[in-house]
Amino acid sequence: MLPQKEFEASIAPLLKLVNQEDTVVFSFPVNLNSKGEVEEGAVLFGEKALYLAREESGEMLSFPFEKITSARYDSFPGGAVCEVLYDGSWQEFCRSFASEKENLSQLVRILKEIGDGVLSPKDARFTYRMTQCPRCRQALPRGSQICPACLDKRSSVKKLYGLIRPQLGWILVSMLLFFFTSGMNVVLPMIQGRLVDDYLTAADPAAVLSSFSSVVLVVGSMALIRVFSVLFTILRNNTLSRISNKTVVELRRRIYESIQRLSVAGISRHTAGDLMNRVSGDTDIISQFLTTQLPNLLEQAIVVVFVTALLFVHSWKMALFVLIPAPFAILLFRLIWRRNRKLYGRQWVENSKANTVLHDIFQGVRVVKVFGTEKKEIEKYDAAIRTQRDISYRNEIAWSKVVPYAEFVIQIGHFILLYYAGNQILGEQMTIGELTMFSSFVSLIYTPLRSMANFPRVIQRAATAVNKVFEVIDEKPDVADRPEAREHTIRGDIRLENVWFGYNENENVLEDVSVSIGPGEMLGIVGRSGVGKSTLINLVMRLYDVDRGSITVDGVDIRDMTQHSLRSQIGVVLQETFLFAGTVYENLAYAKPNATYREVIEAARLAGAHGFIMKLPDGYDTVVGEKGYTLSGGERQRIAIARAILHDPKILILDEATSALDTETEKLIQDALQRLCKDRTTIAIAHRLSTLRNATKLLVLDQKRVAQVGTHDQLVAQDGGIYQGLVLAQREMASFRKEKKVSSDLTNSENDV
Repeated sequence: MLPQKEFEASIAPLLKLVNQEDTVVFSFPVNLNSKGEVEEGAVLFGEKALYLAREESGEMLSFPFEKITSARYDSFPGGAVCEVLYDGSWQEFCRSFASEKENLSQLVRILKEIGDGVLSPKDARFTYRMTQCPRCRQALPRGSQICPACLDKRSSVKKLYGLIRPQLGWILVSMLLFFFTSGMNVVLPMIQGRLVDDYLTAADPAAVLSSFSSVVLVVGSMALIRVFSVLFTILRNNTLSRISNKTVVELRRRIYESIQRLSVAGISRHTAGDLMNRVSGDTDIISQFLTTQLPNLLEQAIVVVFVTALLFVHSWKMALFVLIPAPFAILLFRLIWRRNRKLYGRQWVENSKANTVLHDIFQGVRVVKVFGTEKKEIEKYDAAIRTQRDISYRNEIAWSKVVPYAEFVIQIGHFILLYYAGNQILGEQMTIGELTMFSSFVSLIYTPLRSMANFPRVIQRAATAVNKVFEVIDEKPDVADRPEAREHTIRGDIRLENVWFGYNENENVLEDVSVSIGPGEMLGIVGRSGVGKSTLINLVMRLYDVDRGSITVDGVDIRDMTQHSLRSQIGVVLQETFLFAGTVYENLAYAKPNATYREVIEAARLAGAHGFIMKLPDGYDTVVGEKGYTLSGGERQRIAIARAILHDPKILILDEATSALDTETEKLIQDALQRLCKDRTTIAIAHRLSTLRNATKLLVLDQKRVAQVGTHDQLVAQDGGIYQGLVLAQREMASFRKEKKVSSDLTNSENDV
């Protein structure tokens, strides 16, 4: 599939043809015909009709919207199909590879909403998702529009340069030090050649003895050059370390900030191991590359250039003998580099998977222990690292097969040089000192060439790390502040108007939901599991953006507020309570870091948490384990409620806030929540309907829509209503539990008698 711009350019004549009678709203490519054969085509979505153009047959099918009442999506091995309910009967509209199912399912959803009369064709919004690389046809990574196999490595260099640009001054200093050390390494062989010719192989030994001070001077100058070379190398390493550390710190800060900016949906597209690998592992690789590998590459490249120039100045023939094998060795390295490039991408993916498995095991260690699945988890992790090992092994084997051949090719030049130089010395056209100097020069050239055998692998590894890091940094958040977004002081008047939302393009979770909550009121949300209760409060907190409709607070669309302004005035107690590893006090004060000790304790009292906290070994200074596993579920939930109380929000959201509490503690929390909810707009979700007895208004969700709205008394009085059924069901369950408890007490009494 072509990228969207290239695709639209390729179908420009079709767009022009359709636009003569209609206006094209969006278009996207398909690649199978009705027989399941590969044939490029295009879907054109207009304001009046839906069009399908097939490239080879040249036919154009038209389906006016007035005759389309619904649509459906189905998949088959290797492909997917979109069908429309057209003029009372189901007809196939288009087919495509299964990799394009996101685009087809998105089209089906739009057609359904048009058929239901809730969406006008001209208002349809379509997000084109390229799932295949247009060059190599490989599937793109989930949530990415970048193909790792075809990625231009020059873009990695540009991104890395942009990162180190603030350190350009220090980089120039390090480059000067490179030149100094490289120049000294080149000068030494020249001095050694003079030492051999003028002193060690001199025809008159007496003359050498008479100029012993000159010998000492030459040897001393060699030692001095070596000392300065070491000093410059130390300075160079310190400079590079400074550059690398600052760069990596900045890189980690930027990637962490980028992760924080991502929406919940954006983060869920990555695994925990994936993100940890990018923040820690990939930045370590980049640091190592900047500190060690890149400096060595630059130094050896400079030496090769200097020495090659000197070789040509002294003898162009000998220079050619030395350099002729080099292109063949480089060609070998280039071939293996291309072959292994994809393997390094796979190696990164498998490493990320292994990290994810390890992270999940550590996070769910209690579940593992409870179910006794230690052996199974060991096998799972072992399988992950075995796959990683196999790919790494294939990479290393490939290099180990090529490197010896490449080194042999390089050595051929050395053998030719020795043969040629030996004949020159026998013919008295070259001195032994010159041969010594040339041999040293050859070593200075061949040593970098041997080291460069690993540079493609090193560069590939670093480029993969850079791309993985910047893939997250450059990722645009699904929920972002608008340029004109502003701070807003909340009073608490919340209105949802015709809200539609789905986590994917294929299915809605909420449809046409409208409800209003006045300042200081309490809205209870009721419904069966999976009807979208938690989704609704997530939309109010703007963890996701609505697909259609609007949510306003005090008449201001929440998309026109900054996310910080909105969420900083909302207190939340979620169904899944999360506590950070630290003390009880630190977890309580997380909502208000500048809170006084008295305020923290008062919040704990209101939440009914002070009593059990004081019974802990160190009271408020007791360290809770990761996720608070050293506390019971009810204790964790009461701390979460206290945290929300301390936050003193204008809007309070409770998602099953009392689900983990016993009846006695629940009553204490209910009393605390009643005081807390005063003068605050509250949205509460609860399966225990008794929790919502003080709600000003109840919203009953069913089948993705609003089923009932009213007070408790109003909804109970509606015969056959969903809420009445839920109340009766809970009363029967409570009565059953009471009878069971009485029966158990009587049995225990009889046993005592």
